[in-house]
Amino acid sequence: MENHRIRFAVPSDSEAILKIYAPYVRDTAVSFETEVPSVPDFAFRIASISEQYPYLVYQVDGVIVGYAYAARHRERAAYCYDAELSVYVSPEYHGSGAAHKLYACLLTLLQALGYRNVYAAYTVPNGKSAKFHQKFGFTEIGTHRKTGYKLGQWHDVCWLELAINEHSENPEPPKAVGELAEEFVNAVFSSALQEV
Repeated sequence: MENHRIRFAVPSDSEAILKIYAPYVRDTAVSFETEVPSVPDFAFRIASISEQYPYLVYQVDGVIVGYAYAARHRERAAYCYDAELSVYVSPEYHGSGAAHKLYACLLTLLQALGYRNVYAAYTVPNGKSAKFHQKFGFTEIGTHRKTGYKLGQWHDVCWLELAINEHSENPEPPKAVGELAEEFVNAVFSSALQEV
């Protein structure tokens, strides 16, 4: 029987994560990067993002088959209550539930950290991504037309949003992911793995 695990990513995971991400960069417009990052550059990204936000990996029998993370949505200070989500899974694990479980964990952790809104985007057309986000309650808020040029053509990007906490007056800034109790985090991961 396969052993499934969700955990926080660490910089030493960068090579394994890049094996998943590189084909999206090289061969598709799913990612708007045009050059595959180096392993050291990607390790730096993981370390930097992980200082504030959850960065997760999904393992099957010790092999990373998917990953997801939250990151800063916009630079200005008043946007600190928002996060932007990304998820990537190896093609052989599409439809396995790995992406759903990673996203469920991200949303629960971000809610506990005090984020108010989360955003996601996908290159159009992408019916699978649209349905995936609808299942989580995301609402489409607009499309950036011909906003990226890659692989010889212009691409549209659809943006979605989801409120995950109340928009109270005088909100406290969100906590950093390292402030979450280990027991809570482990319970979130365990609960997601038990979902059908």
